[in-house]
Amino acid sequence: MKIILQKIIATSGYCSRRQAEKLVDAGKVKVNGQVASPGDMADPTVDKITVKGVPISGAANKVYIKLNKPAGYTCTNRSFPGEQNIFDLVRTPERLFAVGRLDKDSRGLVLLTNDGELTQRLAHPRFEHAKVYEVKVSAKMKIPASVTGHLVKGVELGEGEGLGRAKKASLREILQSTRQENGEYLQKALFIITLSEGKKRQIRRMFQALKMHVTDIKRVDLAGLKLGELPEGRWEYLSPEELAMLKSGGQEEEVERATPKPRRNPAKRFSGPGRRS
Repeated sequence: MKIILQKIIATSGYCSRRQAEKLVDAGKVKVNGQVASPGDMADPTVDKITVKGVPISGAANKVYIKLNKPAGYTCTNRSFPGEQNIFDLVRTPERLFAVGRLDKDSRGLVLLTNDGELTQRLAHPRFEHAKVYEVKVSAKMKIPASVTGHLVKGVELGEGEGLGRAKKASLREILQSTRQENGEYLQKALFIITLSEGKKRQIRRMFQALKMHVTDIKRVDLAGLKLGELPEGRWEYLSPEELAMLKSGGQEEEVERATPKPRRNPAKRFSGPGRRS
């Protein structure tokens, strides 16, 4: 049976469906020796499919891992000399990719998988899956609680990217308040920020626009998947309940958003090196 090429590639575990679309567009995919075009279909049981000259195998055994990423590690499949990479922490025979990347200086929950279909549902902006972060900042704040209103309303990010908005924002606590010589107070505070969009370094840029310095970002929730008590630098396989939640959540969101709405005004766990026991 013929299937759209990007779905075949994603099912093989080579990359996500979205990345597969880009590979087809770039002419990196061939079917029976011929360069494929967007929209082409193939039969994986009959046709020879290659990506950058590498043959695509059948459906891979699906792997689902959550990692508590430390600061200082990059979230990429590419390795550079002298750079720490999250895949230095997770050693599996399967080729995995990160869902919901974190920048090098941030830490917390990252999902690793070779399930291209699930990656598509969780990572594509149109599904608007929520991601929750604990954010520590340092700034001169007269009314710290007023900051949350600006974050939800939206702040200008610059570089032609328009507004960056938080879906939810709350002040968890004032960590420290120090009186300066000029009478102003330098305060350190912990905010809880929920995003449903993912612009580059968005949280840092939003607070920077409000003249606040971010000292720490920790992701604690990704589309309902909780970081929990997983120690920093460790990883574990998702429980059947966690996996079912992610899959059902993605499907429900897709169905909901596929229905037009009236417009208003225009695996199992095990212990071992680098893993949680």
